[in-house]
Amino acid sequence: MTTGSDSGAVAGGKPVADSVARHVPVLARRVVDWLGVHAGGLYIDATFGAGGYTRLILETPGTRVIGIDRDQTAIAHGADMVQAEHGRLELIEDRFSNLDAIAGAAAADGVVFDLGVSSMQLDEAVRGFSFRLDGPLDMRMGRHGPSAADVVARASERDLASIIGTLGEENHARAVARAIVRAREERAIATTGALADIVARVVHARPGAIHPATRTFQALRIFVNDELGELARGLAAAERALKPSGRLVAVAFHSLEDRIVKTFLAERSRTPAGSRHRPDVVAPPPTFDVLTRRPETPDEAEIAANPRARSAKLRAAARTAASPRATMPENLLPRLPSLEEIMRGRR
Repeated sequence: MTTGSDSGAVAGGKPVADSVARHVPVLARRVVDWLGVHAGGLYIDATFGAGGYTRLILETPGTRVIGIDRDQTAIAHGADMVQAEHGRLELIEDRFSNLDAIAGAAAADGVVFDLGVSSMQLDEAVRGFSFRLDGPLDMRMGRHGPSAADVVARASERDLASIIGTLGEENHARAVARAIVRAREERAIATTGALADIVARVVHARPGAIHPATRTFQALRIFVNDELGELARGLAAAERALKPSGRLVAVAFHSLEDRIVKTFLAERSRTPAGSRHRPDVVAPPPTFDVLTRRPETPDEAEIAANPRARSAKLRAAARTAASPRATMPENLLPRLPSLEEIMRGRR
């Protein structure tokens, strides 16, 4: 996976990363080490992609992997690997928030999340993720639901500014939103090239900086796929699926993703303080022990070999024997309109 944006592109130039990097799993060996892969273990690769982590896990004899991806293309590309592993690999087209239901009664020894958009998706113009390659403005990781073009066509200027500013951390979000609304009054914004041109007219990048449309594309992709909500639900699903001492490993490329992982694990690894108003309530015990007090990051050699790895942060935790919690940490997700609200028209 990559940074979750067209991070290999610079303004007015060619992409930094070449095709050699597209199938390179980030922090691969450290992911496997933190998973504690051992013979006979069952592991869930929650974001199968090109199968990089799965291949390394299966190098250990007797391991089994359930690979999950909402992208039908990723599942289809993994068919040969399934056949070659003779029953040790099962691939499921689904959202990883359903991973506990997918695993069923089989408790997992490890779950790994490789967050963001994959290099394969970025490099296919027809998927509509990239401003470098003109194609339909789609950005859907799965096959269902509204596309980025639908959001651009339906969202109000205020909501567009909120989405782009929050999820893209774009300082010029209001100007971008105004430009989009003006442009769509003249004609529909149906292609990645059209949207990139609109953004580039109001966001001016210095030579060598990231492309002006990077943050806007990132924000729309995260919003269309509900990536932050999916991550929060996926972490809770992993809590339910892991056996005691099972490992959770997450590699994030975006600050918002990493904050959700950090916040979730911090909340789940401490016992909530008692309340003087409800002294009879017994606080639940921790469900995770955090193993990485600070996130691990790629070294210079890995970044040189795969520039898209530069923003990766790895966090790991071990499941305790405590029962999973029913509630999520407060303020885990940013306040934004839902995709459903955008499509029906918010007042």
